[in-house]
Amino acid sequence: MSIQTLEKYLPENCRPHLKKWFSEYTIHIKITRERSSKLGDYRKMRDGSHEITINSTLQPELFFFVLTHELAHLIAFEKFGRRISPHGSEWKHTFREMLHESIAVYSEELQPIIIHFSRSPKANFMASPELVKYFRFENEDDNEVFVETIKKGEQFIYKNEKYLLEGLIKKNYLCVNLKTGRKYSFRPLARVQNCS
Repeated sequence: MSIQTLEKYLPENCRPHLKKWFSEYTIHIKITRERSSKLGDYRKMRDGSHEITINSTLQPELFFFVLTHELAHLIAFEKFGRRISPHGSEWKHTFREMLHESIAVYSEELQPIIIHFSRSPKANFMASPELVKYFRFENEDDNEVFVETIKKGEQFIYKNEKYLLEGLIKKNYLCVNLKTGRKYSFRPLARVQNCS
């Protein structure tokens, strides 16, 4: 996929960064349907080229952020060798530098969140509450909320099942499925439907 074709998914002013980051590599970018398990993925192909997949449903700034994350894998592996940890210090350093280099691509409102995130980049987007909150509220169901906003003793619906929030355990919320009686741990930023 050419950078020109890719641009329809991206925010303005990111072309110079992509030209620089892509320049030395043969990269195949696949735009996929929405995947709930991941936003993007990177792998090196047998022929020495690289493949990056990214969900088509992402907002432009998030699409660019995920693309930067995946390109950081490629660049870190090429620079430091294939034996490094996928989300280890080499990747974090590479991703941090790329985020700082491209900070002007992001909106003024998002820039401080990206700078804060870059201090210690996380492997999983969901591990950054500020980023999740920034990107997840647009075009969502009005009745959808984060579990952390539900009070102890209140009920909510998750995947068509009703739950009761029992309380906080460490950083997660202990909830009981009202149909089965089984208990589950929910992350604070799990999206659920409010019963009220």
